[in-house]
Amino acid sequence: MLIMKAVLTTLQMVFLSIPIMGDEVTKSTFEDIKVRAEKGEAVDQLLLGKLYARGVGVPQDFKMAAKWFRKSAEQGNADAQYSLGVMFDQGDGLLEDDKNAIKWYRKAAKQGNAKAQNNLAIMYNIGRGLEKDTKQSAKFFRKAAEQGHAYAQYNMGVMYEFGEGVPRSFREAVKWYRKAAERGFAQAQTDLGLLYAMGEGVPQDFKEAYKWFRIAAERGNAQSQFSLGVMYANGQGVLKNELTAYAWWNIASASGHAAAKRYKGIITERFSNNEICKAQALSREMLKNNPKLLK
Repeated sequence: MLIMKAVLTTLQMVFLSIPIMGDEVTKSTFEDIKVRAEKGEAVDQLLLGKLYARGVGVPQDFKMAAKWFRKSAEQGNADAQYSLGVMFDQGDGLLEDDKNAIKWYRKAAKQGNAKAQNNLAIMYNIGRGLEKDTKQSAKFFRKAAEQGHAYAQYNMGVMYEFGEGVPRSFREAVKWYRKAAERGFAQAQTDLGLLYAMGEGVPQDFKEAYKWFRIAAERGNAQSQFSLGVMYANGQGVLKNELTAYAWWNIASASGHAAAKRYKGIITERFSNNEICKAQALSREMLKNNPKLLK
């Protein structure tokens, strides 16, 4: 029987996401925002920074983005404080500076900004720019997670699964993975599927595992695609079908999943040339029906 082995789970950091008015910003709209920003309106300073950071309505310019984020942040705008922290964190438009990233994340986190709380928790978790402290990390993940932040909910699941900063509890890991999974977070869907497949924190349930793997796999998650291949190869939660197993491994290996490539090689040795052709044709059909299978 082929083994569905969980990969090392990685904490998820939030970087600059800029949901604004859309990519079509007219010159007059940009100028209106700029005029208000220059008059000291913190919200417009933030928005202007976002426009420069994303290159919407103006050529992308991280230095200008950082300038306007700072003006807004210094007026106490939490989203601007978070955004400025990201600029220092990534070294975009500013020298990469962990101390300053933490400074601005902390200011935003104190105001309840969930994205900043999540990123500050990451800094504590890896000991970047400050002393490593997994208890503080868990504290800030929880603050963000309780606000419904999917990244932080997933990260709380990781903390409980591996017992970092909190007592190890698969049941709690399932709880937080499920919250993030229901918000559409693909890696949480994958890890929730793995816990159902292994029977950790929940009764073993291959059908439920299949459900979550399938949702994440359809969105291009290679680990879930690999796991679906294992389920089809073993007949766990689905009827055994080695051609479909090959197809999922073929797709996952195209995204660089090493285990999928290895398992595909193993099963190929048992296939006739005709079966290989059928399995490859199935892969092409699946990808044609859903191009998102490959990121």
